[in-house]
Formats: sequence, C-alpha cells, structure tokens
Amino acid sequence: MSKTVFIDGAVGTTGLEIAERLSGRAEFTILSLDEARRKDDAARKEALNAADFVILCLPDDAARAAVAMIDNPQVRVIDASSAHRVADGWTFGFPELIGAELVARATRVSNPGCYPTGFLALVAPLVRAGLLPADWPYTVNAVSGYSGGGKALIERFETDGDIAFRAYGLTLDHKHLPEMQIHAGLVHAPVFAPSVVPAHRGMVVEVPLPLAAIEGAADVAALRAALTEFYAGSPIVTVHEGPESELLLRRSGAPTDRLELYVFGSPEGTQARLIALLDNLGKGASGAAVQSLNLMAGLPETTGLRL
Repeated sequence: MSKTVFIDGAVGTTGLEIAERLSGRAEFTILSLDEARRKDDAARKEALNAADFVILCLPDDAARAAVAMIDNPQVRVIDASSAHRVADGWTFGFPELIGAELVARATRVSNPGCYPTGFLALVAPLVRAGLLPADWPYTVNAVSGYSGGGKALIERFETDGDIAFRAYGLTLDHKHLPEMQIHAGLVHAPVFAPSVVPAHRGMVVEVPLPLAAIEGAADVAALRAALTEFYAGSPIVTVHEGPESELLLRRSGAPTDRLELYVFGSPEGTQARLIALLDNLGKGASGAAVQSLNLMAGLPETTGLRL
C-alpha cells in the first residue's frame, strides 16, 4: 500500500530534489498544496497531520513551528533543517554512522548537514575506534557549490559572473559546529572554514592532520584501513585506495547520492589529509532524506537514489 509523503517547503532546492527522487515511485504518494494554500497555516497543518511521512525543507524556526503543528502521533518526520540535529528525541539521519536499524525505527529524524556529512564520515569512525584522539583541535577546510546557500545565494552567483570564491562563517560560530562536535564525540568544536565556488553542486570537505604532533594518532595506513572496514559493504560510501594526483569539483558535475572518502599521507607519514567528496544536494541533503525515508518505510535504503 502506498504511503503518503508531504514535503513542507517543496518549492525550495532540497524539496524539489527530494520530489524528483520520489517521482514515479509506487511506494509513495506525494501530498501537495497549491501556491495559495502553501502559505496557509491551516492548510499546512492539515497536510502535516494527514501524511504518513513529513519531510521539512524549511528554515530552522519554520521547521520548529511545523513540528509544533503536528498532533497526530502516527506522523513520522524527517527534518532537513539544522533545527533538530542535536535535539533530544531526534535520531541523527546518518545510517552509516548510527545504524540503519535506528533510523528505520525512528519517528523523528534530523538530516545531517552537508559539510558535517563529509566531516563526520571521515572523523567519527576514527575517533570511535581510538585511532584519533577526541581532544585534538581539528580543522575543517571545505568548499561547496552555491546551490547549498538557498535561492538568494544561487541568484547572486548566477547573476554576478565575477565571483570566483566566497569565504564565509568568519565569525567562527557556524550552525554546523554543534553536530560536528557532538556526533564525532569531540571535546572541542573544530575550526570550520567553509567556502563557495561558482559550481552549482558538489562539495569537498578536508580534515588536515599533522600526525607527528597528534599524540596517539594512528598512521596513514591504519586510518585508511579502519575507514575501509567501517564502510565495507556500503552501497553509498566508498573509501578509495588511491593514488589520485588530484581531486576535481566540476561545474558540470552530475547529481549523485554517493559519498567518496580518501586518505592521503606524506611520504614520511608525518602528515595526512582526510578528504570527502559528495554532492551537497545529494548525500548532503535530498539523497540523505530519501535514504532515511526508505529505511523508515521498510524499503531498501538505496531505492530511488542516484548511485
């Protein structure tokens, strides 16, 4: 029997890509509101309480308000905002890290952020295994396509052809920091340096490691082997053996829900670079939401994904 899905915020970038992944699938029926009713709280509340599954593609405050409208205990929610990523009662929607069975049973799932997806995929398993210390002051250097910034940033990049690079988060209090710290089990929040380039989609997340200075850190081979073992059998996450001489983020990059991980080391083994490549609209947003939805609906997690 088909399950109903209501995407609140369906006309935004994330909502549109979720709808595309669900299009034509017999397992789900999309509940939709016309332009006038999308902004009518009474109509939204009715849809929020009528669906089997609700996916919130809203700003944080609006997502919290939408959750407060739901009084039907049978409704299961996936929130693509950052409003509930470290909140009590919410399951972090990263099946590879927390276990697919926890996501499958959850009634409230919070989608990971795009940058944290790359960072956590690299660091969390290694800290958990004791191969990297929890109390090291990690740094994260990351670059994303402009589609992750919402309609205003998309318009800015597409109308101003002179922008080559945008650094932001310069107050060092980016909203992604709590989930990076908490879900990686770190003592300190990492220093996070996000940036945007004139590519529509795609993302590179890097964690540099001065291994010689990190007491208790494993060597490059052990770090790579641990990640390979941790993600063994995953249909979505791949740990590459190398030896790549470069990694590219293309302006014409195709949509993908994959997550590619790399571990590079210096010849003498004193330094390492952990790097994640992903689509900020795929595994970093819409693809992750659909993966969780599949699990919650009792379906194979990769159904409808772009792999």
